[in-house]
Amino acid sequence: MKKVLLSLAAVFAFGLANAQETENNGFAKGDLFLSGAVGFSSESTGDVKTNGFNIAPSAGYFVSENIAVGLSLGYTSTKDEAPNAEDVKYNEFEIGAFGRYYFTPANKFSLFGQLGVGYQNGKYEQGPTEVKVDGFNVGVAPGINYFVSKHFALEATFGILSYSTTKPDYDNAESTDNFDFGVNLDNINFGIVYKF
Repeated sequence: MKKVLLSLAAVFAFGLANAQETENNGFAKGDLFLSGAVGFSSESTGDVKTNGFNIAPSAGYFVSENIAVGLSLGYTSTKDEAPNAEDVKYNEFEIGAFGRYYFTPANKFSLFGQLGVGYQNGKYEQGPTEVKVDGFNVGVAPGINYFVSKHFALEATFGILSYSTTKPDYDNAESTDNFDFGVNLDNINFGIVYKF
């Protein structure tokens, strides 16, 4: 009788644990998610001040159990203020696409690797002077998700490897190419995910 009761208790415990694991506190094929990050910055050196704002929404769709594809948008605005000088303003719009491979998609805590590409268009303004800039970037970044509820997760990505090129939009302008490898605080992005 003890063996039967222990067996029933084990089956019940396994079933309960399995039910909790499949409560869908993670991702599955066909899931759609929205994500995004918002940032503010302020820096001052003497009388020179720089203020910045950025917003970066994105949406993704799981085409299989482990693979998600998506689109991203971005807007960045900065303003440099100095005494006895015109303010320098910079506004940039970005559109991009990404693919992610999730290593543990069905769990509350999941790891992923992301490959993303993007195109950006920006404009510097100082008084009546305007300079437009176009650019392209590609990057690889690992990331993590942690579900705090069935629909909401916290997300972090760590930029590890990236290449970008930008070029001002005027005759004989030279491009600026940037290759990054490594992790520092500038390459860490935090966001919130909503899963449908």
